[in-house]
Amino acid sequence: MIKKMFLKRIFGVVTVIAMTATMVMGCSETAKVSSNGGSSASGDTIKIGGVFPLTGDVPALGSAMENGAKLAIKEINDAGGVLGKKLELVSEDDQNQAATAPNAITKLITQDKVSAVVGTYASKCSIPMAAVAKDMKTVMITPGSTNEKVTTEGGDYVFRACFIDPLQGKVGAKFAAENLKAKKVAMLYDVGNDYCVGISKEFKKNFEAAGGTVAYEKTYNAGESDFKAFLTEIKELNVDVLYLPDNYSTVGLIAKQAREIGIKAPFLGSDSWSDPGLVKVGGDAIEGSYFTDHLSLKSDNAAIKKFVDNYKKEYSGDPSAFSVLSYDSVYIVAEAIKQAGSTDENAIKDAMAKLDADCGTTHYKFDDKHNPIKSVVINKVVKGQFEFETEVK
Repeated sequence: MIKKMFLKRIFGVVTVIAMTATMVMGCSETAKVSSNGGSSASGDTIKIGGVFPLTGDVPALGSAMENGAKLAIKEINDAGGVLGKKLELVSEDDQNQAATAPNAITKLITQDKVSAVVGTYASKCSIPMAAVAKDMKTVMITPGSTNEKVTTEGGDYVFRACFIDPLQGKVGAKFAAENLKAKKVAMLYDVGNDYCVGISKEFKKNFEAAGGTVAYEKTYNAGESDFKAFLTEIKELNVDVLYLPDNYSTVGLIAKQAREIGIKAPFLGSDSWSDPGLVKVGGDAIEGSYFTDHLSLKSDNAAIKKFVDNYKKEYSGDPSAFSVLSYDSVYIVAEAIKQAGSTDENAIKDAMAKLDADCGTTHYKFDDKHNPIKSVVINKVVKGQFEFETEVK
């Protein structure tokens, strides 16, 4: 009798364990199939992935981008969050390397289970990331990658908060010809960077169409630091403008070396200059230079003023335009999730495509290629600050 009761109890315990295991496995399977972001939205948080160049050749810019995203997360959470949940930023470092970036977004989607991804800075990194986002059917929005391929590679799932290279190259060429009265320019850029190559092509095409001459066009490889051989050749041509569409860290070096050998022509660049690091590297050599940008941090726009004030209070430093674009990108994702009423990937994608709302500092609406409809600003370096020069609608 005692033996039968003992066996009965053992059988009961085994049954309970088996049932519990089945329930746990069932819950686990449910979490897996809900969506890429399903587990991120279970509980009290919705995870947003961030890919930024936190190390490598532009770490200050990457930090500024991450800070902008963090500030948006904080503000949104302080205002009550999204769908009754708090947002959580999960960041990965792409090191500003095309080989590293796909691994960063893959980890965010497959391991961290984010609902969407904000990233990254360089087009050379965002293009392979876009292919991953497309394959894994996860929404990605890049704050700063201006090469057209980013959204064409990503198809329905990839968007951007910045303008594209054809527009930026066209505006830069127009400014050189009309505002700087340039007739002859020199171009120097990184041949291995999709961003540099794409924007240089557009600048050249539009400057020549305006009647100008590209008297010098040569390229270098990433990591080079001695440009005096190129600059000596350029000096002999007596050009009106030197066009340098590359990262602020490289441009600062080129500017210093150009002034050291006596080149007096103004420098003209692109939005990759848009970081306080430009002046830290270039010093007085970059003074009086111009570059196309997404906005002016000296703008009278109330939303931008509020952002700048809050950023300085939070981080005790100056933001860059890419801080603003990351900030806006998080607001765009949050608004899309809100309008979708869900963290389902397809619902977020559809809501993003239809977006027509104020998000962060700007009103955002996307064209059929998922590019925002917005203007281009020209900023000038004056006494170490980026001053507003003009705006092209």
